[in-house]
Amino acid sequence: MRILVVEDDSLLAEGLVKLLTRAGHAVEHAMTGKHADRLLAEERFDLVVLDIGLPDVDGFEVLRRLRARHSSTLVLVLTARDAVEDRVKGLDLGAEDYLTKPFSLIEFEARVRALLRRIAPPSARWTIAGLNVDVPAKRVRVHDKPVDLTPREWALLELFLTRPGRVLSKEQIGGSLFGLDEQLSPNAIEVHVSRLRAKIEPAGVHIRTVRGFGYLWAGGDE
Repeated sequence: MRILVVEDDSLLAEGLVKLLTRAGHAVEHAMTGKHADRLLAEERFDLVVLDIGLPDVDGFEVLRRLRARHSSTLVLVLTARDAVEDRVKGLDLGAEDYLTKPFSLIEFEARVRALLRRIAPPSARWTIAGLNVDVPAKRVRVHDKPVDLTPREWALLELFLTRPGRVLSKEQIGGSLFGLDEQLSPNAIEVHVSRLRAKIEPAGVHIRTVRGFGYLWAGGDE
């Protein structure tokens, strides 16, 4: 699943991104409401973990704009505000759940799992050429033979599948995977892409290198 973490506390954000990435999700991070609003307007996410007390546009406004675009993206609000009025406002604006800081990471993980169980999008399962991907079950098959992927490779594959036809820069890929490796370098990204290619390209799908720009999911052979 693709998750956007919107949190201006860098230490907390780093911990949440790391936790979610290790669970096999493709995760991006925004530190401001404006950045989050732009990402949500331009890209598809399954879940937003949304702080309310942001330095520019607050989380309530980000949520209001998201729902004004008729987006079905799930929203888990995180905030230090524990007043009943604030919880009611968040839920009335369209949030699915509300978690007050400080919170237990175990509870956070449980709430994320509960929210994501609601999702059964067509894009949760793909069949492309000889590649079969079942994201909820975390299964990949190449010509009907099971293939094991590491958490980084899972996150990479889902990132490519949810952005077909778009060139992904190393910076974008690193932003989604850094929770698994804080020192993820351009060379390390090349290694992860190369390993993923070796596992899935026998199915007739292709990850192209766009020199000077990044990588492109080119789909399968006809």
